[in-house]
Amino acid sequence: MNGRKIFVLLGHPDASGICGEMANAYEQAAQNAGHEVRRLNIGEMQFDPILHKGYRARQDLEPDLVKFQELVQWADHFVIVYPVWWVGMPALLKGLFDRAWLPGSAFRYIKTKEGKRTIFWHRLFRGKSARIFMTSGTHPLLVRFLPGNVNAQLRWGILWFAGFKVRSDWFGPAENVPEDTKARWIARVKELGRRGA
Repeated sequence: MNGRKIFVLLGHPDASGICGEMANAYEQAAQNAGHEVRRLNIGEMQFDPILHKGYRARQDLEPDLVKFQELVQWADHFVIVYPVWWVGMPALLKGLFDRAWLPGSAFRYIKTKEGKRTIFWHRLFRGKSARIFMTSGTHPLLVRFLPGNVNAQLRWGILWFAGFKVRSDWFGPAENVPEDTKARWIARVKELGRRGA
C-alpha cells in the first residue's frame, strides 16, 4: 500500500473526550501503516473565529489559520473529528471554516469577461478525499429523523463545494457509552486509519 498524506483535525475544543480518543486512534493507526500524518487540535489553535465584516473587507489570517490552509493543501486526505452540538458543528470549528475557507484558497468563482462573478466555481481541491467522524449525545437515527442531515453543512456546503470526495461516520449516543461499544467504535476508526480512508 502506498502511504497517503493525511491531515487530521480534531474539531472538539477539548481533546480529552471521545473525539480526542478517536483522533488519537486514527492518527496512530495511520502512522503505523506507513501514512504521513499531520494534526491540529482546534482547542490549541489561536485565531479569531469571527468574520467581522463578512467578505466585504480583508481580515488578515493568524499564523494558525495559514498553517491550516497549508495542511489542507498538502494533504491527500483530510480527516475531521467533531461532536454534534445543537444539530451542528461547534462554533469554533464553524469559525475556522468561516475564516480560512476563502475564495482563492479552497474555491474560485468563475467570472465573466467583464469581471462579474457568475454562479459557477472552480473546486480547488478536486481529487482529494475527506472523512468526517461525528459523535452525538443523542442516537444518530433520532437526530436524522427530527432535524435532518446535520452533517450537510460540513459535508456538502464546505468540503464537497471545494472538491473533496467525502465520507462520514456518526457515533452515538456518546455520553456514558459502554466500554465494549466504545471499543467497537475505536476499532472502526483504527481500521480506517490503517487504510488511510
